[in-house]
Amino acid sequence: MSEIDFMRRAIALSEESVETGGGPFGAVVVLDGRIVGEGVNRVVPDGDPTAHAEVVAIRDACRNLGAHVLEGAIVFTSCEPCPMCLAAIWWARVKEIVYGNDRAGAAAIGFDDQALYDEVARPLAARVLPLRRLAAEEAAEAFRLWADKPDKVRY
Repeated sequence: MSEIDFMRRAIALSEESVETGGGPFGAVVVLDGRIVGEGVNRVVPDGDPTAHAEVVAIRDACRNLGAHVLEGAIVFTSCEPCPMCLAAIWWARVKEIVYGNDRAGAAAIGFDDQALYDEVARPLAARVLPLRRLAAEEAAEAFRLWADKPDKVRY
């Protein structure tokens, strides 16, 4: 399969998602020239605000590969990823993102992520969604346990 075939699959998934009650988003994860994971937007059908197509595709790929990272993979997605999906793709160690629609097109149909981009750029004290720190010393115990764990799997 070629890049255009992978993108066309992501687009087809986005159209299927609309037909089954999801948002107009689809994604595939490609590794070594083959699709290893697919996803559609499942936010409304699953009642899960994190079930964006890219996240669903990453979960599918990791399950299929028995891995928690996707080094060397490419995500083909029907739309430029939102900040959450971008972070998930980053943490999965994907090497490249290829997208169809852009964020301006998504905003034009009601999927505007600009507030999230703006929020992340603000200093913590200036954020719209308040952040408070509580029980920092107690929470640090898990970090100490992790730091001392000789057989930890880094990610």
